Amino acid sequence: MFESFISLLEQQPVFYLVSLFVLGAVVGSFLNVVIYRLPVMMQREWRQDCLEFLERPAEGETDRFNLSRPRSRCAKCGHQITALENIPIVSYLALGGKCSSCRTSISAQYPLVELFSALVSVIVGWQLGVSLQTAAALLMTWSLIAASGIDIGHKLLPDSITLPLLWLGIFLSLFDVYIDLETSVIGAMAGYMSLWSIFILFKLVTGKEGMGHGDFKLLAMLGAWLGWKPLLVVILTSSVVGAVVGISMILMRRTERSTQIPFGPYLAAAGWMTLLWGDQLLQFYFSLFGI
Repeated sequence: MFESFISLLEQQPVFYLVSLFVLGAVVGSFLNVVIYRLPVMMQREWRQDCLEFLERPAEGETDRFNLSRPRSRCAKCGHQITALENIPIVSYLALGGKCSSCRTSISAQYPLVELFSALVSVIVGWQLGVSLQTAAALLMTWSLIAASGIDIGHKLLPDSITLPLLWLGIFLSLFDVYIDLETSVIGAMAGYMSLWSIFILFKLVTGKEGMGHGDFKLLAMLGAWLGWKPLLVVILTSSVVGAVVGISMILMRRTERSTQIPFGPYLAAAGWMTLLWGDQLLQFYFSLFGI
């Protein structure tokens, strides 16, 4: 049965890509939940840990709050989102971007994340074909979207996303899905130590922290998937894109020079591109610098 389904996907590329688009949109809907709820869950856990450390009575959380409870609802009127109102992309368009009960505007983030997740899922499937590499890359892609969304909104890169991905990358290397085990382990070490070293040097020179520790773990995860050799490409690409975006935002007066800009999304984007087009990016940099 499974082999027949795989064969169908291989023989029907349009059906394969359309299926990936729909799957990506559905996953994108869940990623919206993760982006919103996971930081709240982390903050509640930290609060309880602090109270326990201070030996103060724990605050009773009367409502259950996780990735599945309570059900999604309008932030203004409390209207519970029905199944028909939760169809990715389609429901937002059908509702005109407003709550069906109080007509309050719904953030455009929701359909944009769903559409973006769908599109990048199709790109992964198109680039890697019907393979185990595609299945693993999709999981990595969706996780990076969630991590980037949280980093943009809260300047946090949750360990609950980056660390499982790191171990998954090492696990995949046992079967040479992308790279071998030795390359994966060295890549994870090199990824962490490279940004950690820059962090320490910057702090010694300026007395300030230039990036968060989550960035170290994110690059370690990318090293576990890609190996140590492409890490220079990842760092260079993410730095160039981050600098261009940061300078553009300053020139457009969208932010101040002193404003901290999360580096995680740029690392995630560069790592994702390197996973799919690493050789092409390397050749581009070689030609750019005349090597």
